[in-house]
Amino acid sequence: MEVVAMSGSEGSAVERFVNELDTVVFAFGALLTVSVIVAFFVNRSAVETTIDTVHGEMLSYMSWALLVIVFLIVIFLLFLIVEPWGKIKLGDEDPEYSFLSFFAMLYSAGFAAGVVFWGPTEGLFYYADPNPLFGVEGGTSEAIPLAVQQTLFHWALPQLAVFTIMGIAIGYFAYNYDNVPLRVSSALTPILGKENLDGPLAKIIDILAVFATIGGVATSLGFIGSQFVTGLDYQWGLNFGDMGILLVVTTMTILFTVSMVLGIDKGIRRLSNFNMGLFVLLMVATFIVGPTMFLLLLGSQAIGGMISDFTAMSLYTGAAEGGTGWVEAWTVFYWAWALSWSPFAGLFIARISKGRTVREVAFTGIVATSAATIPWFTFIGGTAVWAEHNGIADFSEVVAPEGAGPEVSGFILFEALTFSVDLGVAEFAVPIGSVLILGFMVLVTTFFITSADSSTLAVSMMTTGGKESPSTINRIFWGVVLGMTAAILMILGGEGGAGALEQAVVITGAPFAVVCFLAMLSLIKNFSATRGRVLLQDKTVLIGSSGDPSSDDPTPAAEPGDD
Repeated sequence: MEVVAMSGSEGSAVERFVNELDTVVFAFGALLTVSVIVAFFVNRSAVETTIDTVHGEMLSYMSWALLVIVFLIVIFLLFLIVEPWGKIKLGDEDPEYSFLSFFAMLYSAGFAAGVVFWGPTEGLFYYADPNPLFGVEGGTSEAIPLAVQQTLFHWALPQLAVFTIMGIAIGYFAYNYDNVPLRVSSALTPILGKENLDGPLAKIIDILAVFATIGGVATSLGFIGSQFVTGLDYQWGLNFGDMGILLVVTTMTILFTVSMVLGIDKGIRRLSNFNMGLFVLLMVATFIVGPTMFLLLLGSQAIGGMISDFTAMSLYTGAAEGGTGWVEAWTVFYWAWALSWSPFAGLFIARISKGRTVREVAFTGIVATSAATIPWFTFIGGTAVWAEHNGIADFSEVVAPEGAGPEVSGFILFEALTFSVDLGVAEFAVPIGSVLILGFMVLVTTFFITSADSSTLAVSMMTTGGKESPSTINRIFWGVVLGMTAAILMILGGEGGAGALEQAVVITGAPFAVVCFLAMLSLIKNFSATRGRVLLQDKTVLIGSSGDPSSDDPTPAAEPGDD
C-alpha cells in the first residue's frame, strides 16, 4: 500500500493540534456535544422531550440557589471596587490593550449578542405582564417605567457579575502563581489545591465548563441567528425553512472563522471596536428620532427604581404570590444564561485582563458595561414600549403566545420611526426606519461573529489545558460544533418559539452556579490569607479556642499614653 506523505505545513499543523490537546477534556466535551447533534438528526422528538424534562427538574431544585448566588457575587464585586483588595494586580506586566479596546472586547464578547436581541423586545413583555412583585396591572401607564426598570435589572449588574467573578478568579491564580494554567478549574486553586489541578475533580470542572459554554453560546447564537433569519423573512419575504437556517449559520461560521484565524489583535479587537461604534450610533439615532424627553424622564425613574428595589428584585421568588413561574421564566432564565456563559466569558476576560488590577476588571465588568447597557435598553426598549402604549406601532404579534415572536420586534420598531424635517414652508417626514433596520441587521451579524469567535477561542483554550493560542484546527473544530448546535436549537426553536433555546441554557448554566460560588470563595480565602483580612483582625480564631493556655486571664487594655 502506498503511503502519501503530508506536506511539512500540514503535518506540523496536525501534530500541533494533537500534541496540545488535554485529551480527557477534549474527548468528553466533544463526545457530549457531538452526541447531542447526532441524536437530533436520529430522533428529534426524543431530544426535545429530554430537554424539556431536564429543564423542569433543574428549575424545581435550583432556581432559589441561582438567585442567592448571583446576588452574593454582585455584593462581593462591589466590595472589591471600593476596598483594599481591589489594588491586587493580575500578573506583573503592563496591560496589553488600551482601556477602550479592553472594554469593547469585554462587552462584545461577553453578552452583547443578547443585548441586541432583547433590546427592543424585553420591555414589551414586562409591559404586558409585569413582575408580580410590584402588583401592577399590565398594559397601563404605571407598567411602563416598571417594564424598563425590570429590563435594566436583568441586563445590568447581575448578569455581568458572574462573567467578571470568573475572569478575576481565573486571571488572578493563573498570572500570580507559577504553573497554574489559564483554564476554568484554576479559579478554584485554593480549594482544589495547586497540585490537584490535573486531577479528576479539576477535569470534571473543565468538562462541565466546555458543556456549559457550548450550550450557553449556542443559545445566544441561536437567538441572534434566528433574529437575522426572521428579519429576512419579515422585511423582504425571504423564507428558506430549515435549510435557510443552516445556510445562514454556515455563512456566519465562515465569517467568524476568518476573524478567528486573524487572531485577537486583527480579528476580535477590530471587529469589537466596529461593533461598539455601530451600537452607539444606532442607540443615539433611536434616541433622537424617538420620544427624546420622555426617554430621559423614563430612564431616570427606571434607574432610580432599580437601585431602590435591587435587593427585593434579586431575591424575589414569588413563593407567596404565585409568581414562581414568572421568576423562573425570566430572572432565573437570565441568571442561568449568564452562568452558562461564565466559563467562556471568564476565560476570555482573564485572557485580555493581564496586567490590570482587580478593581479595574471589576469596575469594567459590572459598572462600565452597565453604563453602556442601561442607555441601550432605555432608548431602544423604552421607545418600543412607548410606541406600543401610544398605538404608534403594533407589537401584539411579538408578545402573543403563538405570535411572530420576539425576533421581529426590532424590525417593527425601526419601521415605525420617522424623522421630521421642518423647512418653514412645509414639514417632511424622512423614513429613517429603513436605514436603522439595515444597521440593525449588520449589528446582529457582527455581534454574532465576535461572540462566536471569542467563545471558540475560549473552548479551544479549555480543551488544550489553558494554552493562550490554540491551534487553528482546534478552533475550527469547535467553531463547527458551535455553529451546528446553534442551528439545531434554532430549528427546534422555530417549531416551539424560543422554548428550546431557553431550556437548553438553563440545563447547561444552572449547575455552573456552584462553580462560580466556589470561585468567589477561593478569592476570599486567598485574599484573606495573603493580603490581610478586611472585616476581622488576622489573629482572630473563627472556630474553637486560640490554643494558648496562658491567655486565660484577661489582658489589661493599653492606656492612651502607653507606648
